[in-house]
Amino acid sequence: MEPWQWPEQEWRRRVGQVRAGKSLRPKSWPGGARCAATLSFDSDHETNELRDGGKSIGRMSQGEYGARVGVPRILKLLETTGIKASFFVPGVSALLHPDEQRRVAAEGHEIGLHGWIHELNSIVPEAAERELHFRAADTLEKITGIRPVGMRTPSWDFSPATLKIERELGLLYDSSMMADDDPYELLENGEATGVVELPVEWIRDDAVYFNMNRFQALRPYTPPTAVLDIFRREFDRAYDEGGLFLLTMHPHVIGYRSRIFILEELIAHMKSRKGVWFATHAEIARHVAKK
Repeated sequence: MEPWQWPEQEWRRRVGQVRAGKSLRPKSWPGGARCAATLSFDSDHETNELRDGGKSIGRMSQGEYGARVGVPRILKLLETTGIKASFFVPGVSALLHPDEQRRVAAEGHEIGLHGWIHELNSIVPEAAERELHFRAADTLEKITGIRPVGMRTPSWDFSPATLKIERELGLLYDSSMMADDDPYELLENGEATGVVELPVEWIRDDAVYFNMNRFQALRPYTPPTAVLDIFRREFDRAYDEGGLFLLTMHPHVIGYRSRIFILEELIAHMKSRKGVWFATHAEIARHVAKK
């Protein structure tokens, strides 16, 4: 049937598969901080193109830039500013760049799940999706020695089985949904799951402002200064409300010479405000779950 033909039971069923539960924004952040800020980087690297068949060597080289230049540039900035961040890594990216993952973990940053080859969960059969997520978790643990506790699905794509698989993995949190600005608990078919959601949003993602595909006439043009302004306004309102500021970036996007200043100036701005708790996604999820 077409959606307009669905009975009420069907559209309610679809809406209720994964839903926002109770808010988990705490009354206080650690150390009496006014708000929490967490920076994340999706280290997709070559998997952006491999997912689509690996036909474009040029696009794979753009992904390689993320590993070759972007991640080292980002890690240097994080070291200089004393901030720990979260890196979400597809299993194939980890196997292509294992030393990168070891360095990221050794420098105190979190590594989270990001699929196997940046596949879209919604078009993968449930059994295959489960196997890929477990394979990715085993791969990251084998390379870094640390079992991931959180997932960001590739392209923030969720299938009806994704949350169930996350629960089978015993994950503490997900960071793929968009029902709030602040942390909340995920519901599955109306049932509280105990899984913390650290919500994302395309507004707080670098890729949508800078990505292009010349074969599909996709040529966005947002000046880096305008992107900085958007990110800064998102943070300022989170600060005023005492909530969470979560930013998603990509090494092959933000890592360029003309864009890394966005992150540099944003960090300087956030550090100029009193009472900002900088933490990894896992640290934030543990805090709000405890509270």
